[in-house]
Amino acid sequence: MAGRDERYHGTDVTPGGDAAWAEELLDQLRPSGRDVRKVVDWLAGTLGATASLQDDTGALLAGLPPPPADHLAADIVAGRIASAAWEGRGQHLRLVRVTLPRPASAGVLVVARTAPFDRRASDIVTHTAAVLELLLRARETTATGRRLKRATSDLRLAILQLLMVEDTVAARRVAAGLWPGLLDTDTACVYVVESSPDERDRLAEACVDVTAEQALVVRCPAMDGHVIVVTPRDSAAAELRSLLDRNPHTFLGGSTRQALARTATAYGQAVSALAVARFRPGKAAVYAERTHPERLMDPDALRTWTTRLLRPLDTLPHHTRAELLATTRLGLEFTAVSAAKVLGVSRNTVRARMERVESLLGTDFSGLTVRAAVHLALNTQVGFMEQATDTADGPAAVPFDELLAGPALRTWADALLGRLDTDGRDLRRTLRAWIAAGGNAERAAQQLGVHAQTVREHVRGAEPVLERQLLAAGSDLYEVVLAHLTTGDLEHPDLHREKPGH
Repeated sequence: MAGRDERYHGTDVTPGGDAAWAEELLDQLRPSGRDVRKVVDWLAGTLGATASLQDDTGALLAGLPPPPADHLAADIVAGRIASAAWEGRGQHLRLVRVTLPRPASAGVLVVARTAPFDRRASDIVTHTAAVLELLLRARETTATGRRLKRATSDLRLAILQLLMVEDTVAARRVAAGLWPGLLDTDTACVYVVESSPDERDRLAEACVDVTAEQALVVRCPAMDGHVIVVTPRDSAAAELRSLLDRNPHTFLGGSTRQALARTATAYGQAVSALAVARFRPGKAAVYAERTHPERLMDPDALRTWTTRLLRPLDTLPHHTRAELLATTRLGLEFTAVSAAKVLGVSRNTVRARMERVESLLGTDFSGLTVRAAVHLALNTQVGFMEQATDTADGPAAVPFDELLAGPALRTWADALLGRLDTDGRDLRRTLRAWIAAGGNAERAAQQLGVHAQTVREHVRGAEPVLERQLLAAGSDLYEVVLAHLTTGDLEHPDLHREKPGH
């Protein structure tokens, strides 16, 4: 037995010498290689030996179990020697120290064969140990980078979820550590960039780059192809639009500028604008590009009606009320599953909160007309949250049907639904029946005497005509419902009819 330091200090590989093994070893560092197990297997095959890499506890990391040489391996791991050679019982061993990523300090590369180790074989073992150290160090760096990227992504999502429930103070506090000043703003815009799910990660990195990290970029937890961007900067729109030319099949929807506490509302607007963007040559749209029904209503009457409708929630503690309102707003805008993913809670929690709001308001969210009315109230309430006062002694609340009776609103509704009249499939009749059936294609089909698939095709066909997304619940659909209520094509909802079982 012999124990000595055989750490490599330089080997002369002349052009005329046997350098094929060196080229093969370098190939292991190419992007297509870089596999520790393959390197150890290559070493064994090149030397006609058995090879193994084990950690400081003796656990096998790659290769085949080595012959017993625990005392030498212990000296190498402890740092007393860097390498060792052993000969006996018809075998020749080489053991070389290999630095491992933490928490392990070092490992041992063990090579055993029946033939003695000449200069060439010893050089191959020494060089292979160095390559293994490079690969392990690179893998540690890559893994650390992935962990850091994942932690940053999770932190961005946590900040967005805080903004969604109107907790701007906590959101600013969390963001200040990594992105100082990012949320030091009263208002912001929300953009949603859509691509295929396979392209989403690359697109998210591109969004970070073009906004110079001056925006909150989040991979949407609810929609696999969506990237959410929250930014106070006006230049962000042009920066994000620049991605559309470079990325085919990519679309952009943006919100109007909203108070930071209205991030959930802005997000809904961006998703709504995204539906319009899919039908536009420029592949981009902003929610402010069209008229919204609430802007055509008498503002005092709308405020009074909203305050009276939501008054039962005023008995709750502030944080509970804010949580219920934010959850219900998202639950009406999206499905319970999607709202749960955005908020970071279970879908049962979303449903329980919405059922509590139903109970407090004494109403039933199963009807689309009720959902549209409550959605209008919730978004109106956010708009005058800071100015809202007790109207117990103020003007009497107008009924919902009178709120929709203004001439400007009627003109808007007639113009919107009138777009459907040019289609020979009678989309307007199908859409009216589908809304009355609560968005259920089967029930609407029974009423119309057609197939359910025909109903779905008609509703889908109405989307580009109205420039609104209808099959997914949200602001687009509720605007179309309000238009039907305004023109008298649908019966006005009973906002105080409790859900059965309440």
